[in-house]
Amino acid sequence: MTDNSTKRPAPGKLVLSLRNISKHFGAVSALTDIELDVHAGEVVALVGDNGAGKSTLIKVLAGVHQPSSGTITFDGREVTLANPAAALDLGIATVFQDLALCENLDVVANIFLGRELGPMRLDEVSMEMRAWTLLNELSARIPDVRDVVASLSGGQRQTVAIARSLLLDPKLIMLDEPTAALGVAQTAEVLNLIERVRDRGHAVIIISHNMEDVRAVADRIVVLRLGKNNGVFYPDSSNQDLVAAITGATENAVSRRADRRQAQTNA
Repeated sequence: MTDNSTKRPAPGKLVLSLRNISKHFGAVSALTDIELDVHAGEVVALVGDNGAGKSTLIKVLAGVHQPSSGTITFDGREVTLANPAAALDLGIATVFQDLALCENLDVVANIFLGRELGPMRLDEVSMEMRAWTLLNELSARIPDVRDVVASLSGGQRQTVAIARSLLLDPKLIMLDEPTAALGVAQTAEVLNLIERVRDRGHAVIIISHNMEDVRAVADRIVVLRLGKNNGVFYPDSSNQDLVAAITGATENAVSRRADRRQAQTNA
């Protein structure tokens, strides 16, 4: 895998290591020999065009798909992620783009959905206190944990989904397009939230098509193209290098197109 910037020190312990991960659906190769390392206290962005393999890779790590070959090492040992429950038990939490929130339930109920406290009856007091603690640790802007999710903004809903993912204190959190369809203020709120999750020591993987958001929050940018690794970049890498890796165009071709656009703008 090509590294396109100066090496930077790893921020923490190696949490996830993928080696030669491939995934085939019949005759179609969705992933081919993917390699990826993610450390504690680090945000890694997966970027690439549609069909690059980003979502397939996330689903492999979430236990939705089984890899056809390759090894997954998590928290120092080789693991098999047989299903989503197995991934969650190991400490891998995933927030998919649809968030899977119940709009008719309040924030507390959504955070604890399927993990309610109380052996015989719901311990509403303990769940509410724990919800407030989680949200306060994230400096989240949720007015009241008893508000129903339907009344919340897009950014606040993303916050609830991330808080839910933190309930079991996972080592790795994966976020699929966390700022999609959000306004400027809500996007900034979610990016700040991701930084706070990283500062808590969690390893974070995000998928995003928004390069501005990626540069704002990612420590490393891993490009996938046609199901293969196509470079490792950093927030200070040039747009030309990134676009060339994502599209497969040569850097010179990308530069010429940019020059033409600039000339047309100045005309």
